[in-house]
Amino acid sequence: MNSWGIPLEMETAIRERDQACVYCGIAFLEADANGGSRKRVATWEHIVNDARIVTLENIALCCNSCNASKGAKELVVWVASDYCQRKGISRDSVASVVQAHLV
Repeated sequence: MNSWGIPLEMETAIRERDQACVYCGIAFLEADANGGSRKRVATWEHIVNDARIVTLENIALCCNSCNASKGAKELVVWVASDYCQRKGISRDSVASVVQAHLV
């Protein structure tokens, strides 16, 4: 398990599935060792904000910027936010793993 309690097999499957942010679609960058912007660094995300739900359907990778914006907001509320409107994030544009929660 990693430090977030995600089993290695699940972590591997998620890393293979989520090659870009599941919300905005931006390609991930490795963390900048020189202290540069971390906005495009991959972060672990609970789509439904409940740390007890550790499943392939609820754990995803998103960019640090989207993760910080979403915070503890409910997904449906966040998708309607100004941040998402500015970024062009909508029910139709997010990854299918996210769309499944917006039905």
